[in-house]
Amino acid sequence: MIKILLAIAVLILAAVLIRHVFLSFPAQRLSDYASDTPRFDIRQAFDGPVEAHGMIYGPTGRVTSRFRAMMVGSFTNDGGVINEEFDYASGRIQSRAWKIKFAEDGTISSTADDIEGIASMEQRGNALEMHYRLRLPEDAGGYVLDVTDWIYQMPDGTLLNRSQMRKFGIKVAELFAVMRRVPENQPAE
Repeated sequence: MIKILLAIAVLILAAVLIRHVFLSFPAQRLSDYASDTPRFDIRQAFDGPVEAHGMIYGPTGRVTSRFRAMMVGSFTNDGGVINEEFDYASGRIQSRAWKIKFAEDGTISSTADDIEGIASMEQRGNALEMHYRLRLPEDAGGYVLDVTDWIYQMPDGTLLNRSQMRKFGIKVAELFAVMRRVPENQPAE
């Protein structure tokens, strides 16, 4: 009987691992989007003001936070900065400045005050993949989470962002946001 229960447990664990590796958010690769258009270029996507609206889902799948963010990027051939200002529905305000560097091999690295170490980015086709370790504010526990960010560019220029945050490999939060460039004749708020 114990052997049968152990065999069932091993099969269940194997099925969960196979699903995670091959059939879930972390299973996607940039090569999946290499031929998709329009071509994502962080220098064009975030050059000037971009407005985002999004939600953060907790581990139960329920919305735990809603936000509006204004992002303004400026770039040179070597790198750039994307300044973000988040305004949460709770009234909390958060700022972040991504300091970006472009490598000759096409990879992108970035730092920010609440990022542990260096964030790595790569863009191909209509997608940008980003990995980093985010330190939460003290009022949110101060934990450090492993974040995988994907940003997809749509034909009209809209950017769709999906992120998963993990602690010890377990998903603890997910973010979804829609980002649009602020038209030149409309002032950024």
